[in-house]
Amino acid sequence: MTDDDPHTEPVAPARTDGGTKGADDVTLDPWGSSTVADYRKLFEEFGIETFDALLADVPNPHYLMRRGVIFGHRDYEPVAEAMANDEPFAALSGFMPTGDPHIGHKLVFDELIWHQQQGGDVYALIADLEANSARGMSWTEIDEHAESYLLSLLALGFDPDEGELYRQSENDELQELAFELGAKANFSEFQGIYGFDGETSVSHMQSVVTQMADILYPQLDEPKPTVIPVGPDQDPHVRLARDLASRMRYFKVTKAYASFELEDAERDLVARAYEALADNEDDVRCSDAAAWLESEAPDDPALESAVAKLDAGGKEPLRPRVRFFDRNATADAFEALIEAIDGEKRVYEGHIDSFELDREAAAELAREVELDHGGYGFRPPSSIYHRFMTGLTGGKMSSSDPASHISLLDDPEDGYDKVKAAATGGRETAEKQRELGGEPDGCPVYELYAYLLAGDDDGLATEVYDECIGGDRLCGGCKEQAAELMAEFLDDHQEKREEARELLADLDIELESSRR
Repeated sequence: MTDDDPHTEPVAPARTDGGTKGADDVTLDPWGSSTVADYRKLFEEFGIETFDALLADVPNPHYLMRRGVIFGHRDYEPVAEAMANDEPFAALSGFMPTGDPHIGHKLVFDELIWHQQQGGDVYALIADLEANSARGMSWTEIDEHAESYLLSLLALGFDPDEGELYRQSENDELQELAFELGAKANFSEFQGIYGFDGETSVSHMQSVVTQMADILYPQLDEPKPTVIPVGPDQDPHVRLARDLASRMRYFKVTKAYASFELEDAERDLVARAYEALADNEDDVRCSDAAAWLESEAPDDPALESAVAKLDAGGKEPLRPRVRFFDRNATADAFEALIEAIDGEKRVYEGHIDSFELDREAAAELAREVELDHGGYGFRPPSSIYHRFMTGLTGGKMSSSDPASHISLLDDPEDGYDKVKAAATGGRETAEKQRELGGEPDGCPVYELYAYLLAGDDDGLATEVYDECIGGDRLCGGCKEQAAELMAEFLDDHQEKREEARELLADLDIELESSRR
């Protein structure tokens, strides 16, 4: 897209595969200013899965999902399944009140509200402990911004009667959970994940544990699928929370083949050997599997350790089973699990093997016993990831650069002017635009339509895209339309914010910190 006159600094086009050619390696820093130049690397390096493959399984998907703004997920299937079957699920996200809420925050607000409308238990929190410890903000500054985030969330449609709002610093139950989670984490782990060193304050490290408690907080009443909508820079928090949820469990449930324990890669090898040999032999021995693996999988990285364990097992028969491994169980819980397992089983010091349960039934049984004996029974939290919005000036959207973003508190006229001054993905001249078409994939103004201004109207977003790429839409007219829609949105949103003040005043959430 282009104005009728040439514009300066055209934006490099973003490809439809989600990245820019030649991007550097991805570094995810929850407190830094990193952006993701190539979203594909998130799939390869961090195990984030593409959302497109899951879209058909999501009931009534949000327009951010349909348009690929929500581009990835981590284990969202249980949430989608619970949603489809009208079963309990939850969503949670937090907001660090370091400045005014802007249109980038609206993405997360909308994701929370949509999950609430689909029947989820939804939690929104003010990350004031993190703002104080990681950003050094005063409690007075935090209070000023916290109210603003809450007003925008309510104005956009969050129902406080069907959800929960809280501040980290005022939630005693949350802080008790954080204390317990802290016993399962250590400093060297924080060094590896976050780059903490000897200069990192203890309160900053404590704020990380508090965030882990935030992520698991929706499951305190009952374990249920829970999704955390975030930008990809927050993925380190999600991965650590999933690990801590597992470490808190009383029992780890795995598949097993012998009395000894195997690592995941070793277990996969032994499974291959068993399946190959079981068709031809009545009893498959550990030594038989070792010989088969040395012959059939000589280049596998896990071969040496798997064969060593099998050789040590000697003539012990290999038999598929489900193993309950004692992680944190009390003596009473361990004994109760033994009693609860029906059919053939063997009890060892530290684990129990069941020969008749399948993995899914075993996992549910382990959770039931844990809950009956005072455990949490946490399910690993899921996450969905949305693309970063490009700044209006063509670079990174930054709260420290007012020209690069639109605050939800901006005067509608200022919002109009910012859109009119925005960089675009158009050609150097109107003539080239008509001849070659524009480049909406790299255009901050088109992103405004796709992420916000078109709302649920896929037709408008498609029309803008097709007219731009076909050369029928010039940037001057496109920006004028977007600017008018932005001014209308801001005017309507701010009116609803004022209406929400009375509602916020009646809610059980402290607007002024007791720490001031």
